[in-house]
Formats: sequence, structure tokens, C-alpha cells
Amino acid sequence: MTEHPLAYATLHIMGDSVRPEFWTRYFGVRPDTAIEKGKPFVTPSGRESRSPGRVGLWGVQSRGTVESNELEPHLRYLIKRLNLTRGDLRATLDRESVQIRFYCYWRNESGDRVPHVPDDIRAMMEAIGGTVEIDEYR
Repeated sequence: MTEHPLAYATLHIMGDSVRPEFWTRYFGVRPDTAIEKGKPFVTPSGRESRSPGRVGLWGVQSRGTVESNELEPHLRYLIKRLNLTRGDLRATLDRESVQIRFYCYWRNESGDRVPHVPDDIRAMMEAIGGTVEIDEYR
């Protein structure tokens, strides 16, 4: 692995009605990011924000845990860690009026790396009403 990862992924639960404590209990995992709309939050630097959150966000990332320059291991880690195949997830997302996505970081300075998201992962996300977004950096 390089000093700076070439790939990692974050699972985000997003929306104005996100209550971070609910999702922390639901998944049984402490988030890397927790923002409740209208309330101060802890920034990535560990400081309290100067202004309240503009949107709700709950997120867990693979960075620093999974060592791979490909997306698939990062996505599979999050699927397993958060048990994203549970039967009630789609209904819970709908009831809470929130959205779910995989937000993927993909570093491609050479321009010859192609991100791959397996079909079964895309299908799983579609089944729960989610998306897979890839943010490519050159």
C-alpha cells in the first residue's frame, strides 16, 4: 500500500431527519461521522463545528482498516461490518426518511485505473434504495 490510499469507501446515511444515535444503535457501530441537522458536530479535526449541521449525516468508512487499492474489499468490509443485507433495512430507511449510499474515493493520477463495483453489490444497494458514487481524483 502507498502512504496515501488509492481507494476506500464510506457508507453514508443522509437526510434532514438523520438522528445519529438511532443509526449507531441500529448498526451497533460507532460512526466515523455523525451530524444532526441544526446542531453543532465534531469536525474531522476533532473540534466542535462553528456552525450547526446543514444536513444530517451518519457514516462509517473503510479507510485505515482495509488495505487495498481496489474498491471491492472496502465495500465488502462495510457490507459485513454493518450487516447491510438485513431484511428490515429498506423499510427502516423509508420509515426514517433518509437515503443511503456508498461514497467511494478513487485516486487515479495515472489515468489507467478503472474502479470496479461488483454487480451483486450494485444490486444490493439498488434493492435497499441506495446508490454507489465514485469520486475520482486525478
